[in-house]
Amino acid sequence: MEIVAWVLVILLFVVGMAGAIFPILPGALAIYGAFFVYGLMVSFEPFNWVFWALQTLIVVALFIADYAVNAWGVKRFGGSRASVIGSTIGVLIGPFVIPGIGLLLGPFIGAVIGELMVRATFDHSLRVGFGSVVGLFTSTVVKILLQTVMIALFIIWLVI
Repeated sequence: MEIVAWVLVILLFVVGMAGAIFPILPGALAIYGAFFVYGLMVSFEPFNWVFWALQTLIVVALFIADYAVNAWGVKRFGGSRASVIGSTIGVLIGPFVIPGIGLLLGPFIGAVIGELMVRATFDHSLRVGFGSVVGLFTSTVVKILLQTVMIALFIIWLVI
């Protein structure tokens, strides 16, 4: 039973890390779920309230940072609320509409369209679209780092 638990935990970790790149996957929630799988199938004993508090804070930080960092990228390059919304929509649907490069083009196109809708110039809209890609990359790096910390804390708590 412990082998099955570890296979599921590792699978959830992989899905979680893939979620840092592909926003349709549950990301941090998959990693958080792996802790419950381990606890239910092996033992909750290694995890005290400090572990759960830290992990929960990281998950909350990830949800806030995910939106905030993308919005920062758009705003940093002069974008409006419409371009933030367009970029967010582009992140979600881009990979499906344009397989392969939709993850990059989706937020870019969404931000450009959003900015054009508020009557910005095309040059300004392109700059804002570039900002959305900068925000996406920054957000991805933050997610990878924080999710790696989540997994590292899990391992540390098991070893201690």
